[in-house]
Amino acid sequence: MTHTARVALVGDRSPHVRSHTRIPGLLDALRERDGLDLDAYWIPTEDITDATAVAGFDAMWVVPGSPYRSEAGALTAIRAARTRSIPLLGTCGGFQHVLLEYARNVAGLATAGHAENEPDTTAADAVVVPLACSLVGHEGTIHLVAGSRAGTLIGAERSLERYHCNFGASPGHVELLRTHGLRFTGIDADGEVRIAELPDHPFFLATLFQPELAGDGTRPHPLVRGFATAAVAHARAAA
Repeated sequence: MTHTARVALVGDRSPHVRSHTRIPGLLDALRERDGLDLDAYWIPTEDITDATAVAGFDAMWVVPGSPYRSEAGALTAIRAARTRSIPLLGTCGGFQHVLLEYARNVAGLATAGHAENEPDTTAADAVVVPLACSLVGHEGTIHLVAGSRAGTLIGAERSLERYHCNFGASPGHVELLRTHGLRFTGIDADGEVRIAELPDHPFFLATLFQPELAGDGTRPHPLVRGFATAAVAHARAAA
């Protein structure tokens, strides 16, 4: 029996954000090539005033396009996915907000901030900070941790990935997040973290790079396919 997974695309949809125009084609490719049927709904961040706005979904993809209209809305969706064992993929801005949510609600840094959302955030509180060099339009090699979910899905020690961002993880807060259980399973050539995941969650993975931009859009990236597989598994278990 084929199970259709209801997926929330959390973000503020825009025809000017390339990843947003790519995602519908990827969903079609997953259905046609892999037999993974995803029924996707775009959920604007400002519509997420509490967790009921994302209730009933089998998975959530926190998509690029930050700064979001509502930081609180994005964080509410991420927290719901994390605490309710709902598969989550966060890419670019999604990665940044996964770090922010985790810092505030798990690592105990209640004042954690995002420098793009709040430019006056102090260094002690800024979990997401400007990158030393912009990665807008850049590609870079990611080194993957063997045995991690990301490494297993990609099936290689390294991968060339595409970016479109100016903000990333604060090096000064990585150890705090790691100590509280967030696993960093992909780094770039300079040792900067580019993938985060929770090992004891059905699927909770975030990347600073944008796997939805890989290739020509007809062959979904292994991480996107892994997310879709987890979404369908969640739908099957809930049936």
